[in-house]
Amino acid sequence: MASPITGELTEKVKIWGRDLGFQQVGITDTDLSTHEARLDDWLAKGFQADMHYMSMHGIKRSQPAVLVPGTIRIISARMDYLPDNDNLRETLADHDQACIARFALGRDYHKVIRARLRKLQSTINAYLLEHNLPGFAARVFTDSAPVLEKGIAEKSGLGWIGKNTLLLNENAGSWFFLGEIYTNIPFQMESSPATNRCGSCQACIDICPTKAIVAPWRLDAKRCISYHTIENKGTIPVSVREKMGNRIFGCDDCQMVCPWNRYATPTAEPDFKPRHNLNTASLLSLFQWSEQEFDEKSAGSAIRRAGYEGWLRNISIALGNANYKPNIVAALKQRLEAASPMLKEHLQWAIERQLTKSTQS
Repeated sequence: MASPITGELTEKVKIWGRDLGFQQVGITDTDLSTHEARLDDWLAKGFQADMHYMSMHGIKRSQPAVLVPGTIRIISARMDYLPDNDNLRETLADHDQACIARFALGRDYHKVIRARLRKLQSTINAYLLEHNLPGFAARVFTDSAPVLEKGIAEKSGLGWIGKNTLLLNENAGSWFFLGEIYTNIPFQMESSPATNRCGSCQACIDICPTKAIVAPWRLDAKRCISYHTIENKGTIPVSVREKMGNRIFGCDDCQMVCPWNRYATPTAEPDFKPRHNLNTASLLSLFQWSEQEFDEKSAGSAIRRAGYEGWLRNISIALGNANYKPNIVAALKQRLEAASPMLKEHLQWAIERQLTKSTQS
């Protein structure tokens, strides 16, 4: 493929990406050796907890051409998701209200990002056919396969990996999703990795409720509220429960205090607007969902990943952390009879915690 075409196409891809709702698009090669070393070290320390899929695919995660043969370039794109007039601090302070990570308030980002990237892929293919340059191969990803998304985005110039292990952008903070297209097109790479600008700041480390950020750029999933409320399908350690507060799906504290997020722009994407009043719902209202209601209201939503039992488990802990109210105790007890042993353990913990508070008030 002639280099003038790839140079022209590089710019067009960025324009097409913005037209599709992405705020930024970058392109990089497949050398992720630095990030591969970081991943190997993280896995060696056991920080992945029981997320065994993080080590299941060998070098496919860090060597893109092994995952998708023929890959020589990667298109990386980001899309903002922060809701308008976000009230995260107020929500955390209201013990009766449910706090759900901002990424999960709207439609499942996997569906949105994947669909947009496929449109971008089709547009690229049409351009190549128009210029009699067939042979385009591509595969789309968004947190859906063994892909080092943040490492790729960092190399593509979309930002730098912060001390909280999230990607930070000096103009947009960190409230955005990532997606990738692996391709065999020899794009010109005009983007360069961003300079890490965390400096001496450790606001994210200091705010973490469970001290899961054990060192700069090192997160121990075994302590992480996001891990326990989303990935952990079993018992949540007692040491984590009280510190969960009213967080029932994910945790955004480290993003909330990051100084770079003062530059974050609210999303204009309708699909990421809060659904079912999840940004203002009370714990009790969500706890009263039947399994059918959960299935209906979690359709096309990231919260479905918790599963109904996990959803009730998480909310029961948050209710145990709430200020004492007789109707909370009644609601918790009502769930006991039909609960599985795992859920029953968390319900009983919450009831005991509520009753202890009743004697202290």
